[in-house]
Amino acid sequence: MRNIGDKDLQKTSTYIVPCFLLVELVIMAGTVLLAYYFEYTDTFPVHIQGFFCFDKSFSKPYPGPEDDSKAPPVLVYSLVTAIPTVTILIGEVTTFFVKADGAQEKTIVTADCCYFNPLLRRIVRFLGVYSFGLFATTIFANAGQVVTGNQTPHFLSACRPNYTALGCRSSMQYITERRACTGNPYLVASARKSFPSKDAALSVYSAVYTVMYVTLVFRTKGTRLTKPTLSLTLLSLAVLVGVVRVTEYRNHWADVLAGYLTGGAIAGFLVTCVINNFRQTASPLLPVPPQRPEPSLGMPLSTLPRVESPLEKLQDYRTLRSHDHQPQPCPAPPDVLPPSRRSISREV
Repeated sequence: MRNIGDKDLQKTSTYIVPCFLLVELVIMAGTVLLAYYFEYTDTFPVHIQGFFCFDKSFSKPYPGPEDDSKAPPVLVYSLVTAIPTVTILIGEVTTFFVKADGAQEKTIVTADCCYFNPLLRRIVRFLGVYSFGLFATTIFANAGQVVTGNQTPHFLSACRPNYTALGCRSSMQYITERRACTGNPYLVASARKSFPSKDAALSVYSAVYTVMYVTLVFRTKGTRLTKPTLSLTLLSLAVLVGVVRVTEYRNHWADVLAGYLTGGAIAGFLVTCVINNFRQTASPLLPVPPQRPEPSLGMPLSTLPRVESPLEKLQDYRTLRSHDHQPQPCPAPPDVLPPSRRSISREV
């Protein structure tokens, strides 16, 4: 892209590199650190919420560790990362080589050293926004779990409260003691993080982002069922993750629905408001010179304004100067005078 003939496909930008290094990378690093502190540290303690004695909604059997699930976190996180990345790479590479040169974005040149190819720029833009939304979804889900402290359906199985020591005599008795649980502290803390479901939020976020990309970018010809089939498959996988969480007594239906809403809202906001529905960057338009309005057939010419050119003004000025230097005509003889003045001259 450094040839003279390709200068029309280039544009200069002096702020793209400083903005990327000083703003976007800083925001991204802060988001990753905040997600790490929520997920793997005790910096933000979980809210201790009480429970009723013998509460049946929290008395489901313990389903085992997360790795024993039919949708383990390793599988969910791998699909959430791999499917959008592969889809965006395939879509951008195909679009770049199929689209005509006039319909492509321009190469951004900063100083005389950095050239940002439109293909690389679009891939970094879309995957960067997707990564930011992925960590933002994790933060929202973890923050909701820490603030609410809602219990999972198997909370009492992990808590193992001593009902005799707590004095539980009826199911309407509410327990608020912090030392009510005698089970494994790690399992108890995990059983207090139910609302919203993080796995459901991440799955729906990934599916909605990828579906919107496929719907808005792909231009398939010859078949009308390719995009709907791919989109419905991705959405079905995301919904299936939430169904598995409910059937294994790891989350309530309300937790899963809240996760769906969180992930879908973040994906829709980023696609619509941040990257403008995956559209290309509009190139600056050249100013159009003003044109003289043409008179219409049914409009009289006297109503249209007339604009004189400098040549016409100069010609009019020369005409007036020539008239000033010409000799004045002599008065007309009496025979040429009007009848009224002719009678007066005869009397005299």
